Amino acid sequence: MKNAKEDGLLKQFQVMIRLILFLFGMAGCVGFIMPFLTRRILNIGNLSGLGICAVLMLYAVLMPWIHQWIRIFWQKTAGKIVLGILAAGLAAGLVLAVVMTFLMVRAAYVKPAPDATVVVLGCKAYGERPSLTLEERLRAAIKYLNANPEAACVVSGGQGVDETLSEAQCMYLYLVNHGIAPERIYREDQSTTTRENIAFSYEIIKANGLNEKLAIATNNYHEYRAGMIADDLGLEHGAVPGSTALWLLPTYYARELLAILYEWIF
Repeated sequence: MKNAKEDGLLKQFQVMIRLILFLFGMAGCVGFIMPFLTRRILNIGNLSGLGICAVLMLYAVLMPWIHQWIRIFWQKTAGKIVLGILAAGLAAGLVLAVVMTFLMVRAAYVKPAPDATVVVLGCKAYGERPSLTLEERLRAAIKYLNANPEAACVVSGGQGVDETLSEAQCMYLYLVNHGIAPERIYREDQSTTTRENIAFSYEIIKANGLNEKLAIATNNYHEYRAGMIADDLGLEHGAVPGSTALWLLPTYYARELLAILYEWIF
């Protein structure tokens, strides 16, 4: 009777775990697909997130069969090697994600020098209207520029194939409309990547004799990678981090993890 009762409790516990994993995966799928449904945002971040959440849901549904297959496979030497490699890869991936998250959080708290030149990194623009992500960067830049009235600003971003204005021009108009004097703003409208944002902006800074210490205005999750690039270019920099809407954070966080990994490798 005792064993039967224990087996019953164990089965109930397994069912509960499967249900929790399935619901967690479903919630993740909703979180990753919302940016696409509402703003047509589709990138490697939400695609990879959807894939991971789908695998989690599938695992929850097939858990008994998967565990049975693992037990059988574990009996063979080759099976132990393969499963060991998979487990090590999963553990390494989790450790990497934790380390990168720590670095992202820490980078967002690196204070810039007073009156440093603000470099606002470009993001999607809809004509004269910045996307929510870009607006968050601009709000952070405005806050710094108001607190440091001697600081100049470089808005950096080219014109995408689906944009009617360059991101730099959109940002320029936004800053002027929010009280920043036009003569404080310099436009860099040729860049297409974060590395080009910073490198091309620095050329403008040198050409105009601006303060070569940078205050990088971008979203909080993006500050670490932007800082890595600035370090590669030998530039002194600090962070002017913009917040990130919670419903967009999973997508951009997942994309940023992959982007940081790419920077580390290449």
